[in-house]
Amino acid sequence: MKLNNINHIFFDLDHTLWDFDKNSALAFERVFKSRNIPLEINNFLEVYMPINFKYWERYRNDDVSKEDLRYGRLKDSFDVLKFEADRMLIDNIAIDYIQYLPDHNYLLDGGKEVLDYLKSNYELHIITNGFEEVQHKKLINSGIHEYFTTVTTSEEAGVKKPNKQIFEFALKKSSATPQNSIMIGDNFEADCTGAKNCGIKPIFFDYYRNKENIDVIHIKTLKELKAYL
Repeated sequence: MKLNNINHIFFDLDHTLWDFDKNSALAFERVFKSRNIPLEINNFLEVYMPINFKYWERYRNDDVSKEDLRYGRLKDSFDVLKFEADRMLIDNIAIDYIQYLPDHNYLLDGGKEVLDYLKSNYELHIITNGFEEVQHKKLINSGIHEYFTTVTTSEEAGVKKPNKQIFEFALKKSSATPQNSIMIGDNFEADCTGAKNCGIKPIFFDYYRNKENIDVIHIKTLKELKAYL
């Protein structure tokens, strides 16, 4: 079922186009090696990933600051693993991680193919809650920056998804309307609920394949977008 009268497509970046899990693991491997951190990376990630997810949820809700997120997710993970690290070491690891993260640039399967498919018929845009200083680097270093007419970050907009105002900010920036736009993202609350509240049709990318019986279009692979666009 093709969607009609769509001119603008807004994508989330992390876990939607950019393979955050793989690139993040590679960045931590590099940090641990350079800092001689004696933790097995897979054991660390098993603990860190759910903690990081919770911190991002709190960050979206303005319950923690950017600095609290960067420090707290590492401190809590090290505590669970009983690895002793002082404030200075954790701060340095956090800085290194953000520095190294955009150096690894795996895209999710089908990402480049779908962008090539869409670019001739639609204006493409990014709306992301990711940090301003790394999101643009991710786009440039992974070779997909040129596909997007606008990139809107939560720090630029002053609010985070799912806040309606970030979508309104992105629409104004791109000269789009809710009626001629769709939003594609992996976080149901931030991307889909947020978009719907602004009048934008959402497509949910079920990246972790754990949602059932939802009332919006949902895909499990990026290539499935071709059926709708």
